Amino acid sequence: MTFQELNISKQLLNALNELGFTEATPIQQEAFPAIMSGKDLVGIAQTGTGKTFAYLLPILRQLTFSDQRNPRVLIVVPTRELVVQVVEEVEKLTEYMSVRVNGVYGGTNINTQKERVIEGQDILVATPGRLLDLALSGELRLRDVKKFVIDEVDEMLNLGFRPQLIRVMDLLPEKRQNLMFSATMDREIDEIIDIFFNLPNKIEIVPTGTPLDKIAQQAYHVPNFNTKINLLEKLLLTDDTMDKVLVFVESKKLADKVFEQMSKKFPDQFGVIHSNKSQNLRFATIDKFQDGLTRVLIATDIISRGLDITDVTHVINFDTPVIATSYIHRIGRTGRAEKEGVAITFINQAEEEFQGNIEKMMQQPIPMMSMPDDIEISDVFADHELPKVVQKDYLRDLSKKQPKESNAYHEKKEKNKKVNLGGSYRRELAKKYKKPKTRGMKNQGKSIKKG
Repeated sequence: MTFQELNISKQLLNALNELGFTEATPIQQEAFPAIMSGKDLVGIAQTGTGKTFAYLLPILRQLTFSDQRNPRVLIVVPTRELVVQVVEEVEKLTEYMSVRVNGVYGGTNINTQKERVIEGQDILVATPGRLLDLALSGELRLRDVKKFVIDEVDEMLNLGFRPQLIRVMDLLPEKRQNLMFSATMDREIDEIIDIFFNLPNKIEIVPTGTPLDKIAQQAYHVPNFNTKINLLEKLLLTDDTMDKVLVFVESKKLADKVFEQMSKKFPDQFGVIHSNKSQNLRFATIDKFQDGLTRVLIATDIISRGLDITDVTHVINFDTPVIATSYIHRIGRTGRAEKEGVAITFINQAEEEFQGNIEKMMQQPIPMMSMPDDIEISDVFADHELPKVVQKDYLRDLSKKQPKESNAYHEKKEKNKKVNLGGSYRRELAKKYKKPKTRGMKNQGKSIKKG
C-alpha cells in the first residue's frame, strides 16, 4: 500500500515524497487506521520496519494548530540518542506544517531545557528521568496530553525505568490515547498494559523475537577475549563488504578495552560510545560513523536502542547478550529499510546458555561457522574472564581473636569512672527534699512502710 492510499494530508505526503518514501510498511499500514480511531494500541514489529513513522504519521494527521504552552503529545523513549532521532523525524515530517517539537533528556543543563519547555510545544519527546524532573519542578505541565506514546518499552523496563513510567502515567490525565511500540513483548509489559491501557488493539506483524529475513545470521565458537580480538581483526582484513560495522559489547569497560586493542591495529577507523562518554562526544562519534568517516563503531546495549544509522552492513556481537531480546535489537541495526545485512556473534563456552535462550526465542538456530584455520587461538584469559576466587585469611581472623598488648593504657579520670544509674532527675529531687516527688516513688515508699 502506498502512502497516497492512506488518509494522509497533503502536507505529510509532500514531506514523505521529499524523503523518498512512497510505500507504507506493514506496521504503518496496520497502525494508521487503528490510531486514527482513537483507541489504545500496542504495536509489535521487528526493528527496522518503520515503527516511528507508524505512530508519528497518524498523530501528525490529527494534530491541529494551537499556540498553547503545554504539550498535547508526549513520547517517552529510553535513550538520549533516540530522543534526538525522534525529534529529527518529527521535524522532517512537519516541513510543511506548523508544529512545535521539543526533546528533553538527562546529562545536559536542565535550566536550558526548562526555558525551552516554558516557551511551549505541541510534541514533547523525553527520557523518563528528565521528564519527571521537569514535571515535578512545576515548569512542565502534562494536563493537556491527549496522546501518550511509549517507544521501546521493553528496553525501558530492562533499564529499570518501570517506577518512572508508572509515575509519569499517574501524572497524565485519565482521558488520553495510549500507544506502545516495541520489537519484543514480555509478561512485565502485559502487566502495564492491563493496568493503564483501555482495551487496546494489538497489532503483531510477526511473533515476538522474530528476526528480519534480510539479516543473514552467523556465529563462531570463540574461547576467550584475546581470540575474539584476533577473529575480529581477521574479518575486517579479509571481508571487503564490511564498510559500516557495529560492534556490540556487554559493558562500558569492555567497550573501552576493545577500542584500545583495535584502534592500534586500525588507526582512525574505530569509534566507541557508551553512557560514560559525554553527550557531545557521543553525538559527534555517531555522526562520524554515519558519514563514513569511521568504519567501525563499538557500542553497549543501552545505545543500541537509540541508533538509527543507515546502511550498516554488519553487526558483530563481540559477546553473546545475556537477555535474548537484546540480541534482536542488536542485529536489527542492520538489514533496515529493505536492505540486506549480516549479523555475526562470537560465543564462548560460558555464553552457550545465552545462545540457547536466543534460539528458543527465535524458534530457529543461529548458523555456526568454522573458525578460520589461520586464526591464533589464545590460551590467555583476560582478567574479566577469570573466575573470582575469594580465600579466607585465616591468619588475619586468628589475630583478631588474640588480645593486643598496648603501652597506651592509663587510669581513667575520676569523672569517667561514674556509672550511669539512670533517673538523675529523681535522685536530685530526693536528695534535695528528702522525700520522693513522683507518684511512682511515692507508691514505692508506701509499700516499704507497709512492709
